Amino acid sequence: MKRSNEFLIPFIGLKIGKHEFDYHIERSFFDEYGFDEFDECNIQASVLLDKKGTFLELKFKHKGTVTVPCDVTGALFELPIKGSMRLVVQFGDTFNNDHDEILILPQGEYQVDVSQYVYEMIALSIPLKRVSPEGKEQQKLTSKAEKPKKEKKEDKNIETDPRWDTLKQLLTNKK
Repeated sequence: MKRSNEFLIPFIGLKIGKHEFDYHIERSFFDEYGFDEFDECNIQASVLLDKKGTFLELKFKHKGTVTVPCDVTGALFELPIKGSMRLVVQFGDTFNNDHDEILILPQGEYQVDVSQYVYEMIALSIPLKRVSPEGKEQQKLTSKAEKPKKEKKEDKNIETDPRWDTLKQLLTNKK
């Protein structure tokens, strides 16, 4: 898989403090991962890197739209999405990304690749059920038409088992 250098953040030359990196994400970014859940996208992503003495804290945010088919009508529409994520980068003997919020890089590393984390953050913010505003209206109309009318109870004096009546009396007499 071809990796873009755009998402490599060289942290070794940065001063201690906060540094922001902005990205414009388009469909071609997701093609590298084989992700085909939507047709087009227009997403702004930002990574706020807070460099500390012994570790890095990365805060990811994104906001934008993806063009997806409506699950009700089948028509394409722009679905607004947004999300955020936090990642702590620590340094150790070997690379380890087993934990969702902690990345361990080898001691000699001088840059971090954030492309996988940007991809995951955006992919996880796309809902499984995608309904356009027109689809929501259609669902409301359909559910009202299909809703069965409540039948009136004609006989409210349904005979009950006398044992239950006795139990109810015992409960009410205790009060």
